[in-house]
Amino acid sequence: MSAVPLPIAPRTVIEAFLPADGQVPLDVVFDTANAAGIADQPLRLALRRMVAAGDIVQAGRGRSGTAELTLAGRQRLGRDRLALRLAFAQDQGLAPWDGRWRLLAVSTPEADRAARDALRRQLVDTGAAAVSTGLYLSPHNLADMLDTHERSHLVQATATGVDVRGVTDPQAVTEALWPRARIIEAYAVVDQAIEHVQLAMETGAEAALVGQLHLAEALEQAMRSDPLIPLELRTEPWAPTQIRRRWHDAWAALTRDLAGELLYLGWLPQRP
Repeated sequence: MSAVPLPIAPRTVIEAFLPADGQVPLDVVFDTANAAGIADQPLRLALRRMVAAGDIVQAGRGRSGTAELTLAGRQRLGRDRLALRLAFAQDQGLAPWDGRWRLLAVSTPEADRAARDALRRQLVDTGAAAVSTGLYLSPHNLADMLDTHERSHLVQATATGVDVRGVTDPQAVTEALWPRARIIEAYAVVDQAIEHVQLAMETGAEAALVGQLHLAEALEQAMRSDPLIPLELRTEPWAPTQIRRRWHDAWAALTRDLAGELLYLGWLPQRP
């Protein structure tokens, strides 16, 4: 029996069709969402929320309209895509660790507590680990994942070695702060999506675009739990690397069934 894939979020459909530059006609977004089992109303609600958040501008109404990323929306999606590009670069051995740890401390006035707490959450979301109150550690320079205002609230330092509660070996520090089991478990949804899509395509039960949306939803969910630790800090083979390669092969197979590349135009990295 085929694995049941994750439900596709309306926002995933919209973001998948938005090119890095230019507009997308909303009729194709609505048609594809309907084919994926998403009704018009949830999609309209997602569009309104993205407009209200300043991520997109919409011209026209409903299926006859168009949508386009704002500068802020393009920057936000661009930061998300940086993580994807880093993942595939690591998988190809093109992003080796430079041997330096990054220490980040949040420094804001007490009156700006909301900004402090939001920045702390964002540091965790970008893969940093809390090692003390207000102090975070990462093997990556996270500056590109933050906007200028957020970076102004950080005190940053680099170190070639760290001692985290008596642990100094880099691989042991990595396992203590970013346990492998939790990350690998998150990628189970990607394997399930690949299995589902391959079976659906063999039986003709699903359109190629819908299959790609299932793959996109699964990879996005998995990568939310992946701090993208450099492979030098993991033992080989690293399971997420193997799964992402299978994901990209499945994605490319679906693209060959389409008239051309339609989703994530200008965003998706080359095959690892």
